[in-house]
Amino acid sequence: MKNYHVAVVGATGAVGNEMIKVLEERNFPVGKLTLLASERSLGKELSFKGRSLPVEVLTESSFRGVEIGLFSAGGSISEKFGPVAAAAGCVVIDNTNAFRMTPEVPLVVPEVNPEAIGLYKNKGIIANPNCSTIQMVVALKPIHDAAKIKRIVVSTYQAVSGTGKKAIEELALQTRALLSGQDPVTKVYPHRIAFNCLPQIDVFMENGYTKEEMKMVRETKKIMNDPGIAVTATTVRVPVFFAHSESVNIETERKITPDEVRKLLAAAPGVRVVDNPAEKLYPMAIDAAGQDATLVGRIREDESIPNGINMWVVADNIRKGAALNAVQIAEILIQKHL
Repeated sequence: MKNYHVAVVGATGAVGNEMIKVLEERNFPVGKLTLLASERSLGKELSFKGRSLPVEVLTESSFRGVEIGLFSAGGSISEKFGPVAAAAGCVVIDNTNAFRMTPEVPLVVPEVNPEAIGLYKNKGIIANPNCSTIQMVVALKPIHDAAKIKRIVVSTYQAVSGTGKKAIEELALQTRALLSGQDPVTKVYPHRIAFNCLPQIDVFMENGYTKEEMKMVRETKKIMNDPGIAVTATTVRVPVFFAHSESVNIETERKITPDEVRKLLAAAPGVRVVDNPAEKLYPMAIDAAGQDATLVGRIREDESIPNGINMWVVADNIRKGAALNAVQIAEILIQKHL
């Protein structure tokens, strides 16, 4: 098997760290690994397969000879350096919002639309969807194929790791301060996150929804290749370190029973059904953290409409919601396209 020169852009961030870890765990054929970040990270070293590798400063000349670039350093960085990397012959797999809704750029979840990966040739870029969208469509695609989903109503309960390392630290510090009778310091979020829920993720838009909510709406339609699906979302930040949870309500064209849904999902790639209310078994963030699978449970009929299903979907937002999804895309890329 050929080995590839891989670069991780944003290597010192939470997702970048996980990308390096996933590349190693899945034994991706890395011939050379280049770690790239801003000047603030100059002098740092990160471990890969027992070796310490230096973190280099990202520049326009960083991509000479690089074949695959895993980007997770923020939208503005991707907008600037993604096309530069692609022009140098590197296939960019971008984890930011920079290119997701660009018509020529494929937006890919390997369990849902792997066939779209071949469209990377349009611009040399493949977009990794939003973390909350990824886990939802992994759970919904088998149902959509079987019974055609007409409408999705989703409410998310999203971990602070989705914001990054500073948010993880802020939750820990605020929790410690409150339990010690001290006043917590708030910097990352507009309000205190410890022992609180914030019904705002990203900025508000003119229609009253947040940018995160509209990402879920638009990305779902593109990934599922069905602009006719009606989607509405409410996204909430909760005081959990890792793994996003989602309450998902769907309406289908054909009636489908909870048992049928369980059977479909039990056979679906990337899904693990955890659904035994009698034993108090259902997906929880603490169980999903560090896991590859998307956990689905609380599967039940929506008794308020003829063809409705409710479910609870949980996945590690840093892993399946970002790093793992990107590496899975890279695996299919080298198997079928490069």
